[in-house]
Amino acid sequence: MPTFTPHDGVALAYRVRGEGPGRPLVCLIGDPGDPSDPSDPSDPREPEELTRLAGQRPRVTLRSRDADGRPLPAAAVDALRVHLGQERIDLIGHLAGGELAVRYAALHPDRVRSLVLVTPGPGPDPAFSPERARRALAALTAPVLFLERGPEDAESDAVARAVAAFLDPAVRTVVVDGVRLAYRVAGPEDGRPVVLVHGRGESSTTWGPVMEDLAVDHRVYAVDLRGHGLSDRPGGYGFDVLRDELGGFLKALGLAGATVVAHSMGAGAACLLAQREPALVGRLVLEEPPAFVPLDPPRPVADRPEGRLAFDWEIVPTTDAQLNAPEPAWRAGLPAIAAPTLVLAGGPASHIPQDQLAGLAEAVPDARLVTIEAGHLIHEARPAAFLAAIREFGTG
Repeated sequence: MPTFTPHDGVALAYRVRGEGPGRPLVCLIGDPGDPSDPSDPSDPREPEELTRLAGQRPRVTLRSRDADGRPLPAAAVDALRVHLGQERIDLIGHLAGGELAVRYAALHPDRVRSLVLVTPGPGPDPAFSPERARRALAALTAPVLFLERGPEDAESDAVARAVAAFLDPAVRTVVVDGVRLAYRVAGPEDGRPVVLVHGRGESSTTWGPVMEDLAVDHRVYAVDLRGHGLSDRPGGYGFDVLRDELGGFLKALGLAGATVVAHSMGAGAACLLAQREPALVGRLVLEEPPAFVPLDPPRPVADRPEGRLAFDWEIVPTTDAQLNAPEPAWRAGLPAIAAPTLVLAGGPASHIPQDQLAGLAEAVPDARLVTIEAGHLIHEARPAAFLAAIREFGTG
């Protein structure tokens, strides 16, 4: 195994897995009590679930304790960074190795390109607290992913998929009201801005073909709303919360006046934002939005599916309750929308009553209704027709 020598002069061993010209991914693993580690405390083998990481990037694995069981100082990680010839590093803190990763990132925030913290599942004595880590990382501007690892994940690709997606160079983050939001951006920097907002249970990745097409001549931003994708899961969901968060996102990135294209739950948030802060939205595309007419019959309380979800389940009961009994002001406020608006309806296959969407379009002063018979997921089922409708409508 290769070694490097920190400032204290004691050589430390590390393992390298994978080849290719890409930047190395540095993985800090725990002590022998970490169930992902081998029995030999001197052998820093890569945790099983991380061996499934796709791509050609080399992965460098270092144990967070020395051969005598003493925690490594943050200086050892920095010595490894220098040894690898890197100005900044992509860092993974795996289970008990997360404590060292947090200490290093807190001390040297300018030397971390991205940080992944694979945390143990809920328990009485976790290796470290994500809440405490967030406080320690207040000065870190690099993207951070908190990934809870359940016992079943060691035998699945779930961790590897999440980490691989997070390390996508198209992903950036911004903090809005204390919540770290991930987003993807593509297209020329001087292109007209278009913001894509996903529906419930989805993420920015749902826009793949749409984003690729629009990015030819637009600057396209696809956000992960709170509780979804790679963004924080802080709780406190609801259409009104998402409305304010979307507004904060536009303000933080200087996107006032952008065209906003939103689906389902995201369309509900965008609709409310265009009512409250008309200057933030230049043009508005609402794909299968909620009409904010009380549901009859109301939705029953949904049962949470078993296993890990790609989003925070708390979103479902909260937004379902609001759909059952929406604030009357949300419907009454439709005439306040000043942006030219396109309402895209999915036709009879959609679960949303199409007459309600027609009524929504009639209530907005400068709105038109276009039906694309594709069901609720128009942009996924018929992306070409979806894009044609947007381009005919215009983006400012």
